[in-house]
Amino acid sequence: MMQKRTNPGPRAGRMGARRIYEALRDQIMSLVYGTDGLLPSSRALADEMGVARSTVTIAYEQLAAEGFIETRHGARPRVARAVVQRGRTRATSRPSTRKARLSAFGERLRLDPPRWIVPPRGLVANFRYGELSPSDFPVLAWKKAVTAAMARKPERLAYDDPSGSPRLRTALQGYLWRSRSVRCEVDQIVVVNGSQQGLDICARLLLDAGDRFVMEDPGYQMARHTFAATGAVAVPIPVDSDGLQTERLDGIAARLAYVTPSHQYPLGGVMPIGRRHQLLAWARKNDACVIEDDYDSEYRYDTRPIPPLHALEGSDSVIYLGTVSKTLSPTLRIGYLVVPPGLRSLFAAAKQIMDRHTPLIEQEALAAMLESGAYDSHVRRVRRRNAERQQALLDALRRRFGDRIRIEGAAAGLHVVAWFDDLPPKHEDALINAARAKGVGIHPVSALFVGSRTRKSVGLVMGYSALETAQIERGCKLLAQAVAELD
Repeated sequence: MMQKRTNPGPRAGRMGARRIYEALRDQIMSLVYGTDGLLPSSRALADEMGVARSTVTIAYEQLAAEGFIETRHGARPRVARAVVQRGRTRATSRPSTRKARLSAFGERLRLDPPRWIVPPRGLVANFRYGELSPSDFPVLAWKKAVTAAMARKPERLAYDDPSGSPRLRTALQGYLWRSRSVRCEVDQIVVVNGSQQGLDICARLLLDAGDRFVMEDPGYQMARHTFAATGAVAVPIPVDSDGLQTERLDGIAARLAYVTPSHQYPLGGVMPIGRRHQLLAWARKNDACVIEDDYDSEYRYDTRPIPPLHALEGSDSVIYLGTVSKTLSPTLRIGYLVVPPGLRSLFAAAKQIMDRHTPLIEQEALAAMLESGAYDSHVRRVRRRNAERQQALLDALRRRFGDRIRIEGAAAGLHVVAWFDDLPPKHEDALINAARAKGVGIHPVSALFVGSRTRKSVGLVMGYSALETAQIERGCKLLAQAVAELD
């Protein structure tokens, strides 16, 4: 005879109406069901806990009598919003004095964790980089592709190739060739959950504690955190208007270098061909890998892109990293690595250990968009829209500040850097607070430096891809008012 399912923990058969009532009451007050969410039906909960339905009904009746839930015939009980908002007091347990024993990795992460800051809501304009406008997302094309992917009935639902869907990798091979001159075999491509997972795999496979890695300074902090969590040590190399100052690599031994040569993050420089060859020569001499993060190469506004490192002669030490986070959405978590042939199986094994593979529905949908040309059309459309947004930002900054600011990185990408040359760094926090008080989010360059550099002025990384032109204009006006208050 089949037994009913039971919850883990105390034996469900001994769970009486009182204990069920107390458990549900505590969950309600802890907002497990939100402020007005639905509880399970009495029949479903009784089946889950292995008790009689009448036992759950008694518990629900008591909760309703005390005003914790609202009941209606034929409907699931709902949390009573008023009682939760009026009387909820979170039960706070006394913090344990026991210190968890962590691995070396855990200790390093505890001492130097990346920061997640919840984006503020209700701002007039938030010039935060990396966010996209919902109006740019190709809803119809994506919905069509996802629906088609879900309608296909495979022989069985099973785990798939950890390197990614063969269909998507084939489509990416063609896309990379026509858009970025990257020539590779399909089996060199590994699909990952966004560029961050790609960096994590690189860190795990290429770095040990005590190794050194080259970072652009200023540069992408999440890359630094990822590599440093292995116990490796950052070697910051300054950047200028042409990106990483490769002449400073002489005499430096390191296991890898992380670079953004197509559009240096955050200063926006494009690495010239001479420096690219110099970087590759350094990598060969030191038996090092170069991670080329091509994070927003789709967005160029004034010049043709220089071929990526991966497309140059002698690039067998380059790992190319791409993502759709800047073209479709960062919420999709789809990226890809192009790895040297000798590392393909190793990267696939690392991906399999991490999470088996990236979700297949999204992979198949992206493959369909690439095959049909819908993805390319979408990229062309959002490139035009972001060029308009960038121009609106540049015009607004020049109109409001004139010669007081200096703009860098406007040739490509989804952000620019605005330097306030007459505003000393000591005023940076005051400017951020004054702008926030007016409803404007601004983000300083200073947070992206690794080494100790003496800055002479305040610099702001100003993203615009999530804003409309009216928001950009209004935001710059309010920012000018905030700057005026500091004069």
